[in-house]
Amino acid sequence: MKNTESLSEVHQSVDTGKRTGWRRILSFIGPAYLVSVGYMDPGNWATDLAGGSKFGYQLIWVLLMSNLIALLLQSLSARLGIVRGLDLAQASRNAYPKWVNIPLFGLAQTAIVACDLAEIIGMAIGLNLLFGLPLIWGISITIFDTVLLLFLMNKGMRKMETFIVSMVFIVGISFLVEMFIVEPSLKEIVKGLEPSVLSGQALYIAIGIIGATVMPHNLYLHSSLVQTRKFERDNKGIKEAIKFNFIDTAVALNLAFFVNAAILILAAAAFYKNGLHEVAEIQDAYKLLGHIFGGVAPSLFAIALIAAGQSSTITGTLAGQIVMEGHLNLRIQPWLRRLITRLLAIIPAFFTILYFGNDALSGLLILSQVVLSLQLGFAVIPLIHFTSDKKEMKGFAIKLWVKILAWISAAVIVALNIKLVIEEISGWASASDGWYINILIIPVAILIGLLLLYVFVYPMFGAKDKPEKNIPHGNALDIEPIAQIHYTRIGITVDFSRNDLNTIRHALIQGGKKADYHLIHIVETAGARYHGESALDHETLSDAENLKKYCQNLANLGYHGIPHIGFGGAPGAIAEITRNNDLQLLVMGAHGHKGLKDLIFGTTVEAVRHKITIPVLVVR
Repeated sequence: MKNTESLSEVHQSVDTGKRTGWRRILSFIGPAYLVSVGYMDPGNWATDLAGGSKFGYQLIWVLLMSNLIALLLQSLSARLGIVRGLDLAQASRNAYPKWVNIPLFGLAQTAIVACDLAEIIGMAIGLNLLFGLPLIWGISITIFDTVLLLFLMNKGMRKMETFIVSMVFIVGISFLVEMFIVEPSLKEIVKGLEPSVLSGQALYIAIGIIGATVMPHNLYLHSSLVQTRKFERDNKGIKEAIKFNFIDTAVALNLAFFVNAAILILAAAAFYKNGLHEVAEIQDAYKLLGHIFGGVAPSLFAIALIAAGQSSTITGTLAGQIVMEGHLNLRIQPWLRRLITRLLAIIPAFFTILYFGNDALSGLLILSQVVLSLQLGFAVIPLIHFTSDKKEMKGFAIKLWVKILAWISAAVIVALNIKLVIEEISGWASASDGWYINILIIPVAILIGLLLLYVFVYPMFGAKDKPEKNIPHGNALDIEPIAQIHYTRIGITVDFSRNDLNTIRHALIQGGKKADYHLIHIVETAGARYHGESALDHETLSDAENLKKYCQNLANLGYHGIPHIGFGGAPGAIAEITRNNDLQLLVMGAHGHKGLKDLIFGTTVEAVRHKITIPVLVVR
């Protein structure tokens, strides 16, 4: 049976019920830390460095406002996952028509790839700065993050959270030490928390800070990660889970605010005060830190960048799993799913370096933030609709004042991001006379805008007449009296290993002495693949002789066995023999491979199952 839970590998894997007091509170701590790393990725670094170097401490209040908006939206995301047991993507699949979920998935996946792209670039830059590793090699190395993620998932959710928190801790400590080195002005920091009127370049950077801070994939991720906690599903248990997860979110996001503020303060104290107002690139910041302060400051900066990139890539691939399974109800092998997400991000970074050089990476970093901003409304608007729904949320729907604040936040985010996108498209249009701007980019932007309007309006009108669709696999059917099935043509796959006895025994139980048993063995040598039935090599002759012995043994016991030798690829050959002999049941022995062996040798049972239409009995 297919699992229907979000992140089913770790669903309810952390039991909170066995703990009391502060240990119980700590058992809920973790999901928000995985989310918080997205708030201190290289995209944030770029906007914070630009803001601090150009305007000193002036934009700290923008960071604080962004953090408060993020805290509000992430708490709504956690509430959705706790109360309804659905992540944001699953809730969208239930609420919107199927045709809407396809572009919603496409946009969410594009945003995740864009975010992953920023992490890859950041980590490659960090490795380059610290060890002198060429950027192209740094980007190639990041593909091994997939292996690390699989390892951590197998170790359990708590181990993964510990790893992420340790990465966040390294980032925090690095910047704390750097604060002592650069000695910022506390008086000016406090003054920077006071809101001021922004215009021109300051407004543009402020929009970039908000766009880089409030990330769509984090809303999908948080609504799923809170479901890793097992608690009582009564009113008291749900209320307690909401409270403890809010504490988790508040602490984690305030730590993220500290890191972002530290980057901006570092840029203000190190660059703005020294008249260096155009430090927007991470490499420049590293070099200037070395020139101004020397010693350990630039190394700490690079270590923090690597830690931020490493932790962010893990959460990005988890979000990719959530949106694919949620919007499309499509599950593929975890290693393959994560490899696809990573490759989709690595390929553009790889070719950017090859064709445009290392200097073009900063432009790619900015582009990734623009793509990210496009998708934000498609996550925020449904989230507010879902958590406001009194019918689905029961007594846990958000209060009116929270709803008003949430819609104001959504309006600000969407408006500022639309402004950012319009400015970027205008910039592209003025920089080149490319026909694709008017023919391709502008029409796509308009279509995306119309889809956003539909996503906003539909739950208020169309969804009311929609039948309930929260059951993942439909309703249970009435089971009527079942007539006994008598199999008369049963296929048995054999490989002459010790597993054969158990496989044959189970087959004989199904058909008794009245059935015909078709013993199937596939020769997979290079000669057999090339020559087919003409192959008369030693292995083919030996296998044919072994099949005859099996049939003779069965005859001695009163059963009728029929030998079949197939050639070439096992799944295709087994399926062909099954069809040609009109078999009614296929009994197969599982090799019991796990992990790497399955990857190398393949899973014949899975492949055969998809090629035939009769029942398959798998024997271990």
